[in-house]
Amino acid sequence: MLTAIVLIDTVADRIPEVADAVAEIPGVSEVYSVTGDIDLIAVVRVVKHEDFHDVIADRLNKVEGVLETSTHIAFRTYTEEDLAAGFALGLDD
Repeated sequence: MLTAIVLIDTVADRIPEVADAVAEIPGVSEVYSVTGDIDLIAVVRVVKHEDFHDVIADRLNKVEGVLETSTHIAFRTYTEEDLAAGFALGLDD
């Protein structure tokens, strides 16, 4: 599974509606309303790299109220589960 983090700038008075619409797009696993320079962060998960275009360019960017996006494709995911599994390598139960 490939993951992208999409930073979304929206029309200020449409943040909840934009978040709901983005969350409904197949391939979008989570949408967060955040503080700072952007309004929303969406996590997009797809099987093939080419699918990012369908989800982000063809659908997410066309949601009414989306002004601008910045997409960051993840190289590797680090989680507590991954770290625990790595430290357990070679250990017998």
